[in-house]
Parts: sequence; structure tokens; C-alpha cells
Amino acid sequence: MKLVRYGNPGKEKPGLIDAAGKLRDLSAVIKDIGPDQLSDAVLAKLLKLKTDKLPLVRGKPRMGCPVNGVGKFIAIGLNYSDHAAESGMPIPKEPVVFTKAISCIQGPDDNVMLPKGSVKGDWEVELGVVIGTKARYVSQKDALNFVAGYCTINDVSEREYQLERGSQWDKGKGCDTFGPIGPWLVTRDEITNPHKLAMWLDLNGQRMQTGNTKTMIFSVAKIVSHLSQFMTLMPGDVITTGTPPGVGLGHKPPLYLKKGDVMTLGIEGLGEQRQLVVPFKL
Repeated sequence: MKLVRYGNPGKEKPGLIDAAGKLRDLSAVIKDIGPDQLSDAVLAKLLKLKTDKLPLVRGKPRMGCPVNGVGKFIAIGLNYSDHAAESGMPIPKEPVVFTKAISCIQGPDDNVMLPKGSVKGDWEVELGVVIGTKARYVSQKDALNFVAGYCTINDVSEREYQLERGSQWDKGKGCDTFGPIGPWLVTRDEITNPHKLAMWLDLNGQRMQTGNTKTMIFSVAKIVSHLSQFMTLMPGDVITTGTPPGVGLGHKPPLYLKKGDVMTLGIEGLGEQRQLVVPFKL
């Protein structure tokens, strides 16, 4: 099941994409797609809906982040060995954890704004994981049972802020617009193996990243279990799980985002994104 939230920012409505790829309105069924709608029980009820009876949404409305009310936006760094190599960093012995500010979350096709003074904006196509059930000290064996579904994420970064201005990555990761999520939340019943998904990112029509989630160092189950040892994961929390090689930082010489650039990216079965890069504006 592909769940979406569509409409103008702050006024999104819940919907789903039917088997024919058409957008259907869910407003008469659920209030929103957020923490209260991500449990196995609610998702099971939605799966039983006769989608052809739901109202058809005409046109091509804007897609928002497919999950409302995200409490934590957690990220895993250096989770692909070849990306660690291109970044000049050692392969981690356990997941590298940092956070992205929830204020950076936006729709998958909204503009990406370079922050004031930015000189090293970068891109990272990543598999996103959305928590559906409260998780605390869960085992790796059981961890996927706590996942509601998966999505495409662009972990937009500012490398100078991240790597050259202190030891904390967070300030280079959470700038406004640095968290495009979507277009869909694909429930876990449709993704039987999250470690067999092709992923890609183009910049101005030129392929920059080509990868597959099968080369992740730490699996989704390992990441969810690991994080649950240090914090309680709540329904609606989003985890972005690392990127394959091909980021701007890894080019020789490095290649960074500038006004007018267009990023397009996608993950097999999880939909595509497109963002125009725009300059800073209050």
C-alpha cells in the first residue's frame, strides 16, 4: 500500500496510490497519516479498503511528506563501505548516529534552499524507515515488526557546516529544506526485502549515484534494534539509513550544489523525487 499526503503545505490531505497508479482520497476514512495511523491494526484496516470506491483526485497536486507529526528524524552515516571510502573515513564498527532537525522536513518535489553562506551543498539518496510501533530494547530478530514502511529520502547536506565547523554533523544536516521525504510511504507488506532495492540520483540529468540497499553495512533490522538501545523509537519517527557512493564530496575535484541545479532521485518501488536548488531567502 502506498500512502501519501497531498495538497498545499500545512493543508495536506491523506491519500493512497491505487494499483493503477491513481491518487485516491482517504479523508473520509482517516484524519491524517501520522503516529496514530501507523499501527499494524490501522494499516490492516486500510489494506481491506476497496480502493476503486475511494474518491479519485484529479490533476497533479503537490505531494507533501507522507508522514505528519514526525517526532524524531534520525540518520545513519557512512552505512555503505564505498561511500565511507570516498569520504575518506573508516568503515564504522557500529552505526554512526546523528539527527536531522524535523524543521527540515518537506515534500519530495519542493525546492531545496541553500542556507546563507553555503558553499558545499551536497546530495544523498537514502532509504527511509518509518516506525509504526513503539520500540524499546528490541531484538534484531524482531526489529522489522516495529516498522510501518519505507520511503525515499534525500539527505541534503552542507559539507562545510558538517565537517569543518566542529565535530557535530547535525548543523550541516538540518538546514531548512534539507529533508525531502516521499512521495509515498510504502507499507512493509509490499517491501518483503528492504535490502534488495536499486537506488539512484541524477544532477541536471547526469547520473551521480547508482547503488543498491544490498550493500548497506548495517541492515534495517540492525539499525532499528541498535537505536532502540539508546532511545525509545515512537510511531512516526523517521530513520534515514545512509547513502551509496557518488555524492559531491567524493568527486575529484568535489562538486557542490548551486542555484538552478536540479536533483532527481528514486528508489525501486518507493517512488521518485525532483528538487530545484534555489538561493537562501528568509
